Amino acid sequence: MPIAKQIGRMVEASAMIKAMFEEGARLKAEHGAQNVFDFSLGNPDVPPPAQFKQVLKDLIDDDEVNHGYTPNPGIAAVRQAVADYLSAEHGVPFLADAIVMTVGAAGALNDIFKTLLNPGEQILVTAPYFVGYNQYAVMAGAVLKSAPSTADFHLDPAAIEAAVTEKTRVMLINSPNNPTGAVYSKSELDELGAVLERASYRFGRRIYLVSDEPYRKIVYEAEVPSVFQSYPHTIVVNSYSKELSLAGERIGYLAVHPDAEDAGLIAGTAGFINSMLCVNAPAMMQRAVARLQGVTVDISIYQRRRDILCRGLADAGYEFTVPLGAFYLFVKSPLADDMAFVNLLKEELILAVPGVGFGAPGYFRLSYAVPDATISGSLEGFKRTRKKV
Repeated sequence: MPIAKQIGRMVEASAMIKAMFEEGARLKAEHGAQNVFDFSLGNPDVPPPAQFKQVLKDLIDDDEVNHGYTPNPGIAAVRQAVADYLSAEHGVPFLADAIVMTVGAAGALNDIFKTLLNPGEQILVTAPYFVGYNQYAVMAGAVLKSAPSTADFHLDPAAIEAAVTEKTRVMLINSPNNPTGAVYSKSELDELGAVLERASYRFGRRIYLVSDEPYRKIVYEAEVPSVFQSYPHTIVVNSYSKELSLAGERIGYLAVHPDAEDAGLIAGTAGFINSMLCVNAPAMMQRAVARLQGVTVDISIYQRRRDILCRGLADAGYEFTVPLGAFYLFVKSPLADDMAFVNLLKEELILAVPGVGFGAPGYFRLSYAVPDATISGSLEGFKRTRKKV
């Protein structure tokens, strides 16, 4: 085989997702896109805030804007703007040197994993988890290991403590969570910090907490507590893909807690890794987001869609935990074989993602980053499919 074995296995593992998207395209071509109810892709569709277009116009008209290479970790003024905002939001005195501007949260994860992990070391996650984490682990030469979460998809400190080994280098969390929409509370983050502190002492090596937070601003009836306050040896990765609906512009950052063990070395090395992976984050987008700190899309649109979908599925007899964040609903499959149930939904031209891909068989994920008409038009199909089983 002409490609690396490890990459080949990754390609094979992603074949299910590829097939799902290809089938979706076929169904839309056959039945018309308006008649196919596609909940498969977490692609934010709420328009960016009006300020974004104005900022872009201002930057385009600014003759002082330079479109050449930027410093590898990002433009100094941009990093300072992010540091200032995070300092106020988290109550931690960040400096610009603690920030690396990246190509989205994906770029930030690749940077920090290559910085922290030796080949064969472990990234510990709780299931269910974002399907892409396996690929990030492979690219870092690491091993992804999962621990179970609670019945309502929150952190289980005892399960996490039992899963930590001498090979665990990174604990990776995602709140608000994809695929469940769970938002971790301050008390469970404090417990997690205590678990990681004990484990670091027990094994004689620092375990770092990486918090993946691209949905931090997409929350309803909840607040996302600062993980920096619960464990100092923390790196937050974030992007503007969801809060500003700029997924295709590929802009994000990582932030290293100033009190983390070897914080300066970690941030500096992550900036160096960034130079090897992408040289620098997109320059125009760096300058744009510097002027948009704290600005978000209209969250009420996602909340309205969540409520419509939850009411409709509850009426049809489905079981789920109402999500407090992100734009996903993780539903218990009426069949133990979630792939089989997803195929039944497909007969109603409803496209969902089986939970097995998220390390949680027996569930399926729906993204409500879709038009209201997609949700309302699908509800009778959900009812009919539920009655079949």
